[in-house]
Amino acid sequence: MTIKHTLENAIAPVKTTFSWIFFVSRRFAKVDRTGSSAVTTTLATLGICFGVMTLITVISVMNGFQHSFIDVIMEISSYHVRVAHPTDDNRASFEQFCAQEKAIRSFTPFYEAQSLVVGPSGKEAAAMIKAVPSSVYLEDAGFQKQVHFIGGHFDIASPNTIILGSELARRCGARIGSEINLYALSGGSDVDLFSSDRVFTVTGVFHTGYADINASFAFINLDDGKKYFGSDAQLLYGVKLFDEADDAKEIARILAQFPNLKTESWKSYNRAFFGALQVEKNMLMVLVFLIFVVVAINIFNGMRRMVFERREEISVLSAFGGKKRAIQSIFVMQGFLTGVSGAIPGVVLGLFLSVNMETVFLLLSKLTYYASLLATMLVSPENGDYIRENPMFYLYANIPPKIFLNEVVLIALFGICSSLVASLLASRGVLKMTVVEVMRDE
Repeated sequence: MTIKHTLENAIAPVKTTFSWIFFVSRRFAKVDRTGSSAVTTTLATLGICFGVMTLITVISVMNGFQHSFIDVIMEISSYHVRVAHPTDDNRASFEQFCAQEKAIRSFTPFYEAQSLVVGPSGKEAAAMIKAVPSSVYLEDAGFQKQVHFIGGHFDIASPNTIILGSELARRCGARIGSEINLYALSGGSDVDLFSSDRVFTVTGVFHTGYADINASFAFINLDDGKKYFGSDAQLLYGVKLFDEADDAKEIARILAQFPNLKTESWKSYNRAFFGALQVEKNMLMVLVFLIFVVVAINIFNGMRRMVFERREEISVLSAFGGKKRAIQSIFVMQGFLTGVSGAIPGVVLGLFLSVNMETVFLLLSKLTYYASLLATMLVSPENGDYIRENPMFYLYANIPPKIFLNEVVLIALFGICSSLVASLLASRGVLKMTVVEVMRDE
């Protein structure tokens, strides 16, 4: 009981102080809604609201863009973990290990080499030739999800058959049934660098969500890769995980069982690309965060004016025993409530726009089209038939945004803290006031 009473006696003054600070702050806010500070408070709240909404929407769209690229790269190019140097002695045991490992979703043996592809009309294009099992399209659901065929199908079971990316096929002038030559091919010492005998028949043309893969990737079967890449060609394994964040743990498990293998995570393999994406995202966040800086300056100026207008009330509170820190907390509380009242609606609106981003982009497409059409019809009606909707809006509409809870919370907290810090700085003048000075001036 003694400890309980001690705690109650310690908490009671704090509770009482907070109660009257909150009460006075609410009273000031209620008066300010009808006074001269109403416009400033409303603009500050709207600024935080639209700042939070804009930042959540922009970041979720950018996450959608980035992850659409990342998913394609990891499913087709880099995988979650790359494993090198398997030998004939440990290859079977490694495949058995991957099949039994619960964290591994799939694993694919492959060869890869760079090539200069010559099309049927003599057009040339650089390509990354990837030799994979002919059954990979049926067995790997992630690969199948990212590879969309615009002609033919994934058929590399027969010798000397090849699948081309859509842009690569266009550059070398190839179509279904065309014969192309891997004229220059990187490989071992027993392989000719230049040869006109490496002729392949195109059985499919695919398209992905990443332009570089469309422009440079081609697939042949594993046996052709072993034949044409030479005896020195290195067999690799692409390991895909259920959770991409478990790459370090899985690498540790692989090395514990097979210490002679060389492993590489998707984070290090694509370090330059992912680093560029992160820099782009950080710069965008910095630019949009400047919205909160402008809002904070607005709150700071409005709060300073409010403190000056409340000189009499501050002196009365001081005369009745209110401590200056407690009186300052009244204005800090107002700043906090302003931040919360703007951040919460901003989060709701931002999440609503992010979830309905497809509808938003389609609506923007229609609005810009009709606005352009109206302006053209007013200025030069004869050119009205040439106005078309911007196809980029449809491209954006097909990219699903990705929302991360930690980013939403961080943005909301930044909006609240910007208002809180501005109020704290603006109310420092309360500490310099004395009751005598205020009463004498009045």
